[in-house]
Amino acid sequence: MRLQRALARAGVASRRAAEVMIVAGRVKVNGTVATIGQSVTPGKDKITVDGEPVSAPAPVTWYLLHKPSGTLTSKSDPRGRPTVFGLVPKDPGLTYVGRLDYLTEGALLMTTDGEMAHKLTHPSYEVERTYSASVSGDVQSAMRALRKGFDLEDGTVTATDVSATPEGHGHWRLQLTLTEGRNREVRRICEAFSLDVHHLVRDRFGPIELGNLPRGECRPLTKRELQLLSAL
Repeated sequence: MRLQRALARAGVASRRAAEVMIVAGRVKVNGTVATIGQSVTPGKDKITVDGEPVSAPAPVTWYLLHKPSGTLTSKSDPRGRPTVFGLVPKDPGLTYVGRLDYLTEGALLMTTDGEMAHKLTHPSYEVERTYSASVSGDVQSAMRALRKGFDLEDGTVTATDVSATPEGHGHWRLQLTLTEGRNREVRRICEAFSLDVHHLVRDRFGPIELGNLPRGECRPLTKRELQLLSAL
């Protein structure tokens, strides 16, 4: 484990603040001044900050949050808007797995395992995300393009699965599964086809489904869900 991650997991400081401590020479490993990126084994290596011993990191935790609309996927907000961290336990080192934009709700994984969080969101792993959008406009054209693949400004988008169900009054329930995880991807797809988005939910991230988890609440992942994530 990287030293700065071990310090964050132990609740000493954020990873970025831990890096500043290391550069300042305040951190030692087994009596020797530490360096950025140094690997350590918590519980085996003796880590100190300003001469004070650092306890071993807490066990890894995983949560599924039903992020509500009107919350930021961020640690804090200078404008004082609510963030997802106000809805989950205050575990040291907790981070999110892939952002959801301010107005989008749905499945948001949170974990203290930063390495796994990075892997799950890296494009090379092609982890599927399924979304349901209530939209109005020419849905059929959007579906045809998504099946063939079309270009956004940051690359080609192809849905691994896409369907649409009429909801009445010109509205459709568009469901699509993507693997890229780009910023505001679903909303930009809809903008490209002049679809008006009335409501957007992420129903699934990888093998983890939102299910009937109430909006604004979170729960620990089950043993079976953790096994499914590891299998990715």
